Formats: sequence, structure tokens, C-alpha cells
Amino acid sequence: MAVKVGDRAPAFRATLQDGSTLDLADRIGRTAIVLFFYPKDDTPICTAEACAFRDAYEEFTSAGAEVVGVSSDSAESHAAFARRHRLPFPIVSDRDGAVRRLYGVPRTLGFLPGRVTYVIDREGIVRLVFNSALSSAGHVRRALDALQ
Repeated sequence: MAVKVGDRAPAFRATLQDGSTLDLADRIGRTAIVLFFYPKDDTPICTAEACAFRDAYEEFTSAGAEVVGVSSDSAESHAAFARRHRLPFPIVSDRDGAVRRLYGVPRTLGFLPGRVTYVIDREGIVRLVFNSALSSAGHVRRALDALQ
């Protein structure tokens, strides 16, 4: 079942690009979280989206939010992707798709991993679900608007 606005964000533990573990439950209460799911490292739209989050990173931190990317690529792929594009935020390696399933992220055209952004407030409540396969910049705009 897909996570909706007003739902409690499902907690998860997952590996990041540097090999450390992100535990979402540990971050709830300390900061808002912008969790963006994207299909694949180094593809044109995914790169544009990640770089748009990078370019607006200071706006997110000023708004009291942490940005976290999620895709099914390996931690090694994420590390290279983050290094190549100077991404300042953590990226979850969701190799088995467990986090994607937990949030109910739909597939695009029935087979491509979806592109969905969630804004989770400090109390762990989902305040935005934005699903758009082609609007990389739209994810950033909508997330910033939701944090205001």
C-alpha cells in the first residue's frame, strides 16, 4: 500500500554510499526529511534531479530538512555518483527494493522504478508525496514549498 500525506513515515535501516547505515527512526524528531526515490545513477533525468537537490541543498538545510536519495544501485555506484556530481547528501542503496516497497513507490510504465519525493516532518508525518517521472526540478520545488 502506498504511503499517503498524513501517514506516519515507515521507518527503515539501509546502507548508504559510504557503507554506513541510515536509520530513519533515529532522524525523526531531530529534522524534517526529504526522501527522494529515483530510478538509476548517472541517467540524464536522475542526474538532473540529484543535481537540482544539490543546488538547493542550502535552502533545504536552512528550512531544517535533511535530503536523502534512494535508488536500487549499489553503495559503490552511489559513492561514485555522489563524488562525480558533488552531492552533499546521503544516498540509500536499496538493492532489494525493500524501501521502495515499504513506501509503495509505483513503477513507471509498469517496469521502471518510480520517481517519488516524500517530505516527512519532524514528528515523522508525511506532508508531501510528489510523483513525477519526468519533472526532475519539480521535485525540488514541491519539496521546498512543503517545508514552508
